[in-house]
Amino acid sequence: MKISAFSHFETAATSRIAGMYDTATRHDALTLYQSGLTFSETSRVTGVSAPTIRSWARTVGLPSRKTHVCPVAGGVLRSGIPAFEYTYLLGLYLGDGYINKAGRIPQLLIYCGDAWPGLVDRCAQAMAAVNPSKEVAHYQAPGCTNVTSRNRHWPCLFPQHGAGRKHTRTIALTPWQQALVRDHPWDLIRGLIHSDGCRYTNWTTREVAGRKKRYTYARYQFTNMSTDIIRILTDTLDAVGVAYTVSVRTTGARDVSVARRASVALMDEHVGAKY
Repeated sequence: MKISAFSHFETAATSRIAGMYDTATRHDALTLYQSGLTFSETSRVTGVSAPTIRSWARTVGLPSRKTHVCPVAGGVLRSGIPAFEYTYLLGLYLGDGYINKAGRIPQLLIYCGDAWPGLVDRCAQAMAAVNPSKEVAHYQAPGCTNVTSRNRHWPCLFPQHGAGRKHTRTIALTPWQQALVRDHPWDLIRGLIHSDGCRYTNWTTREVAGRKKRYTYARYQFTNMSTDIIRILTDTLDAVGVAYTVSVRTTGARDVSVARRASVALMDEHVGAKY
């Protein structure tokens, strides 16, 4: 969520009447708090102290942000979060994302290559849909753009988070995630391909009537070091009827390749190239 400055907040300290804030300042502070900001974040925007905003919230019966309902409470994704957007974001997270818990509020970060500016926008769209009350930010890094947003419940939404690189630990979908993938398999596949995959044109030569002829054909490829993430992708490809091959590089990374014409056509229909 983008926060616009309210002009009268700049003079909040001088707008008190008989030691009290005016009604407009109180109303706007509570509106910002209800939109998803914490007491501290609302304080930074409005200039009103966090304890004062907390007392206002208690007076009108607003719950503390610390008691905010978990979006996956009871093992079910909250109905207000679009399932297809979450499943797409899950694919991006498994491929090129991680959760930074160094600060007070966990931060989800997805790295998007600068060669595909449309992917940056699509990633930000999915992240905002899953985390609607918080701002989604972009940070430039060498060769890529980091799309990020803070939410204390990111570890709940992506329980695959853990210490160390993904390929050094077990990565498994929870039952509620498996149910979402069964309902939205193409969104997960699209997220994985858009993160650690690509669509490109390959070529080969064949001898026809004594002469070599060159043929070109489209191919999808996904590369990852984690055997668990590879299995998540291949299981989902099996479920939608896409044929593939898996090969292992000398580095230990695995390539999932889709090259058969019918399967490529199916991928083109539901996934498409990065953009």
